[in-house]
Amino acid sequence: MTTTRQKPGRARSGEAGSVRTLERGLTVLRALSDLRRASLSALARHVNLSASTTYRLLETLRQQGFVEWEAGSGMYSVGLRAYQVGLAFTERDNLIGAAHPEMEALVADFNETVNLAVLYDAEAVYVHQVEGRQLVRMFTHLGASAPLHCSGVGKVLLAWRPEGDVRQKLGDGPYPAYTPRSITTLARLQQELGRIREQGYGVDDEERELGVRCVAVPVQGEAGAVVASLSVSAPTSRFTPDQIAPFAERMERAARQVSARLGWG
Repeated sequence: MTTTRQKPGRARSGEAGSVRTLERGLTVLRALSDLRRASLSALARHVNLSASTTYRLLETLRQQGFVEWEAGSGMYSVGLRAYQVGLAFTERDNLIGAAHPEMEALVADFNETVNLAVLYDAEAVYVHQVEGRQLVRMFTHLGASAPLHCSGVGKVLLAWRPEGDVRQKLGDGPYPAYTPRSITTLARLQQELGRIREQGYGVDDEERELGVRCVAVPVQGEAGAVVASLSVSAPTSRFTPDQIAPFAERMERAARQVSARLGWG
C-alpha cells in the first residue's frame, strides 16, 4: 500500500476552501457590524458576494449565535455571541476598566463626549465611550475606526511609534482629504507628529469633519509604550481654540491616572 504524504506548509484543497469560507464569514460579520442592521440583498452587495453565498454564511453565523435574524422585517444584525467574544478583548489587559473612571470624571468636567481608541493595523479603533450630556453631542459607534492621519486619536497613536511605522502603515501619500484642513502628505504628517511628541497631545482641528474639534492624549502601558489614546470631541462653537490647552492639561492628568492603573509610572 502506498501512502501519500502532504508536503509541509501546503494546505489540502479542502482546508484551503475552509479557510476561504472562514474569511468570507468574518467579512460578512464585519460588514454587518458596520451596517448595524441590513437585509440579505443589501449585505450581499456590501461584501460583493452572491445572495446565495451570503445567505449560507449568515445562516452558519446565526446558528452559532454571531448573527440574529428578525423574521418580521427580514433584517440581520450582530448577535450576542459576537458581543461575548468582544468582551474577551475588553478584559484582556483591563484597559477599559482602568480608563472608565477617568473618562467619567472628564465628562463631568467638560460635559463633552470622551472616547478611548487603540491602534489596529492602519486605523484607530474606538473601544470605549462615555457620552457628554449636551443636547447636541459627538457620538461614534464602538468598534468604528478613524483614519490615522487626520484624527486626534490616530495621530497620537502614531506619534510615539518608530518613524518607519508611519510610512509602513500609511504609505508615502497623498492621503485622503476629508476636509480642506486634512493633512495629506507624509512630510506634513511627520512634522505634525513631532509637534505632538513635543507638546504631549494631539489636535484634530476640523481635519476629519468641519465644525468638530478634538483633543487627544496618549495612554501608556506597563512597559511605557503608548497603548491607547483618550480624546474629547465637541462642536467648534463650544470648543474654541483658547480652550485646547486647558482641556489638554486636564486630559493629560487623566491619562497619567489610567497609565498608572496599567502599571506605568
